[in-house]
Amino acid sequence: MEAEGLDWLLVPLHQLVSWGAAGAMVFGGVVPYIPQYRDIRRTQNAEGFSTYVCLVLLVANILRILFWFGRHFESPLLWQSIVMILTMLLMLKLCTEVRVTNELNVKRRFFAAADTQDEAIKPPPRRSYLDFDPRHFWHWSSFGDYVQCVVAFTGVAGYITYLSIDSALFVETLGFLAVLTEAMLGVPQLYRNYRHQSTEGMSIKMVFMWTSGDAFKTAYFLLNGAPLQFSVCGLLQTPVCSLERAHKPGKG
Repeated sequence: MEAEGLDWLLVPLHQLVSWGAAGAMVFGGVVPYIPQYRDIRRTQNAEGFSTYVCLVLLVANILRILFWFGRHFESPLLWQSIVMILTMLLMLKLCTEVRVTNELNVKRRFFAAADTQDEAIKPPPRRSYLDFDPRHFWHWSSFGDYVQCVVAFTGVAGYITYLSIDSALFVETLGFLAVLTEAMLGVPQLYRNYRHQSTEGMSIKMVFMWTSGDAFKTAYFLLNGAPLQFSVCGLLQTPVCSLERAHKPGKG
C-alpha cells in the first residue's frame, strides 16, 4: 500500500534518471576531448595528441550507425555516434590548422636564421589523401581532405551494407567490427607516447575521463540490454584506457 502511494514520486524519478543516463550517453563521450581541445588552442601545439584517435572513432561510429540499419538499438547510442563524429571532425580541423601553421612558422624561422629574407617563403608541400602516399596517410594539409576521406569511406561502407543488409551474419559482423574498432581507441595515443617517450601535450584529464566514461558505458550497456557487441566493447576498452593512464614515460 505504501509502495503504491509512492508511485507518484518513484515513477517520475525513475523517468528522470533514465533521461539523465540517456543524456550522459549522448554527450558524455565528447566531454573527455574538451580539455584536450582547449589545451591545443591555448598552446597552439597539437603534437601531444594523436589524430589517429579521431580516425579510430570516426570509423567505429560510422560502422555503428550502419549497424543500426541492420539491427536497431537504443536511440541514445545512435545519437552518441552522430555527436562523436561531429566532435572528431572539430578536433581534426583544429589539429590540422595548428599543425599547418606551425610548419609554416618553422620555415619562416629557418629563412630568418639563414638570412634569406629576400626569398619568398614557400608554404610546406601540400599533402592530399588523393596522393595515396602511405607515408602521409591521415597527415594531410587540409581539413577538406579528411572530410572527403570520411565521406568516401562512408559511401563505400554504406553501399556494401545496403547490398548485404539482409544477411544476419554480415550485420552481426559489422557490429563487432564497429565496437572492436572503438575498443582500440587508446592504442594510437599509447603508441604515440611510447614512440616519443613522452606524454607532453596529452591531456591527462582526457585519459582519466576516458577510463571513467568507459566504466559508465559498460554499466549502461549491461543494464539496458544493449546488443552483445556494445558490452564487449566496454569490457575491452576500459583496460586499454587504464593502460594509457599507467603509461607515463618521462619527457623526451
